Amino acid sequence: MLSVVADLPRRELAARLAGPGLVLRTGPFANRIHSDVPQLADGIALLYADYPVAEAGGFADFHLSLHRAGGLRRWFRPQVRFAHDGMTPFKPLPLAQAFPMFEWVMNWCVSHRAHSSLIIHAAVLERHGRAVLLPAPPGSGKSTLCAALVTRGWRLLSDEMTLVSLGSGAVLPLPRPVSLKNESIGVIRAYAPDAVLSTPVEKTNKGTIAHLKPPAESIARAADPARPAFIVFPRYEAGAATSLAPLPKARAFMGVAENAFNYQVLGARGFTALASLIEATTAFEFRYSKLDEAVQLFERLARDGA
Repeated sequence: MLSVVADLPRRELAARLAGPGLVLRTGPFANRIHSDVPQLADGIALLYADYPVAEAGGFADFHLSLHRAGGLRRWFRPQVRFAHDGMTPFKPLPLAQAFPMFEWVMNWCVSHRAHSSLIIHAAVLERHGRAVLLPAPPGSGKSTLCAALVTRGWRLLSDEMTLVSLGSGAVLPLPRPVSLKNESIGVIRAYAPDAVLSTPVEKTNKGTIAHLKPPAESIARAADPARPAFIVFPRYEAGAATSLAPLPKARAFMGVAENAFNYQVLGARGFTALASLIEATTAFEFRYSKLDEAVQLFERLARDGA
């Protein structure tokens, strides 16, 4: 039986990161992480406490290195550098942004390498046996809505990337911390005071960032696929009435394709997978301004169906 991050004393966690690597399992992926950055170790200890870890010598899908920059940068405006399999695809960032960088590069690894699934930029959650996909561009309120639903008992499969099996059409869970930006951080703190959030990191290229710890139950069910039932395109609009409007399948197809990372890479397989997803689900456009009303509507949708 695999141990979890919380089983590792803080010194052991730091030793694995600095030495042979911490092999962290996130959904279907094993990630070997090397780092000498205390902020990253702190973030993993807090937000990944319930995630399984494997022995360092085992197989890993992704090999991630996040280390302090050397030379003068070690002391003057210190930075963190990311490398993946010996390559450095991103510019260094300020050291204080080490944990957001870790989350971004984890997303990058999946979106660029995991082509055994159709990958959609969408949150996906499950309730009453029905999975709801929330495809949306940045600024739509997707992650705020996702976080609110998670704190009200929904199973988190992913906040950022929905993995649709090319074979079965099921959604493969990839539960990781929910990314919250700017005003959304305070909104979720007020909405769910007992939720575990990381310390906000300011002045990133996306503004102020904090992450919500996923429920332990969602992580424990990371090997349990879900059957998609609904695709809901959300948009937060200040003062808007809560509304859910049916969306024709042709428009839903194009909307999901526009939010897919690897639709074109997969070619005919991507078209077939997306067409099957659209055929198996009911699609809606959703507008909201009040989280309580949004959560109540989604509860009815999951309980009663379309």
